[in-house]
Amino acid sequence: MVLVLSAVPEGLRGHVTRWLMEVSTGVYVGNVSPRVRDRLWDIVEETMGGGRATMVFSARNEQGLAFRVLGDPWEPTDFEGLTLMMRPTASVGEEGGSRPGMSKFQRYRRARGQRPRSGD
Repeated sequence: MVLVLSAVPEGLRGHVTRWLMEVSTGVYVGNVSPRVRDRLWDIVEETMGGGRATMVFSARNEQGLAFRVLGDPWEPTDFEGLTLMMRPTASVGEEGGSRPGMSKFQRYRRARGQRPRSGD
């Protein structure tokens, strides 16, 4: 199991060192039972404040790994059975009603309410 903490209270970092070994600043590694791992994650959720936390641990899936993330824009996403870390993109409404890479002609057609061509 690997746990990465950043911008968290010192008390939380001290508590984590009871179970895991700190190999670099904010990076903790160890082998704990699933019960301890889940309880440790609960403690991180309760006390982390405005920081960020990422946990990677072994799991019985195709990758052999599972992820948990808090306070970070990157989110674990299931993609055809694989867990990928993806950063959410801005919604279409925030970009003026068009997708990035859309041609001026396509924007014009959408503004006029015309049906998009196949492949658009």
